[in-house]
Amino acid sequence: MTNAATIAPRAFDPVALYKALFLAVVAVFVATPLLATLLGGFKSLGELRTNPFGLPKVWEWENYADILFSKRYWQLLRNSAIISTLSVALTLVAASMAAFVFAHIKFYGRTMLLNYLPMGLLFPAATAILPLFIKVRDLGLLDAYFGVVLPQVAFSLAMSILLLRRFFKDLPDELLEAALVDGCSYLNYFRYVTLPLSRPILATVGTITFVHSWNAYLLPLVMLNSDDLYPWPLGIMVYQGEYSSEWHLILAFITLTILPTILLFLLAQKHIIAGLTAGAVKG
Repeated sequence: MTNAATIAPRAFDPVALYKALFLAVVAVFVATPLLATLLGGFKSLGELRTNPFGLPKVWEWENYADILFSKRYWQLLRNSAIISTLSVALTLVAASMAAFVFAHIKFYGRTMLLNYLPMGLLFPAATAILPLFIKVRDLGLLDAYFGVVLPQVAFSLAMSILLLRRFFKDLPDELLEAALVDGCSYLNYFRYVTLPLSRPILATVGTITFVHSWNAYLLPLVMLNSDDLYPWPLGIMVYQGEYSSEWHLILAFITLTILPTILLFLLAQKHIIAGLTAGAVKG
């Protein structure tokens, strides 16, 4: 006959309770405006003014249907997708190559340039909008996709290089040494070893860049003049008149246009967390 071991009751941990309560408060704080935006799109303008946070008394499904079946909505999404995709592609190409150089190749001025990069995080695009406009105009890129893409890439490089460099530095040095001994060049090592092993951080940088570009408003407003090239943040102006705004349609439009970024984040969530936490714990 086997005697069952006595299991001591687990002591109450107030820290875990505080963490759960804090996370619950944060979740409510984040979800409330999203839920209010979603429900606001189902209301009439009059009900939205009198009942902004409650459930709709009459569900106005046509608010979403009219937007989904309009040609304008899909044109705006296409423009946003083109601008965001180009921004992500150029940022990943330029930032990954620069980060690889900073991580593995020693050259004169490397430390100075590396210390100079964080300064790019201190200045938003709004502080340089006038010189940016003049430079884009001189390059002949006004009212073109690349007139928006190139400034977005420039302002994304600093953070992207720092994130990628940290990940590249944490890869085992033995891989590089063995590759060099076998006659592998730096370019082939970067292409066939570093990039395949860096999918988490590439997904992290790509997602952050995509969301930032997708939600950008100021640069497209300044650089684009044609309605045919407007991304979705500028498309909201369709529902804003001189004296009033159709807020119920604006909320429905916002809900439909932020869904791609939410889905992208959910799909890439595992890689994003892995990329941001890589190197945080040393064994």
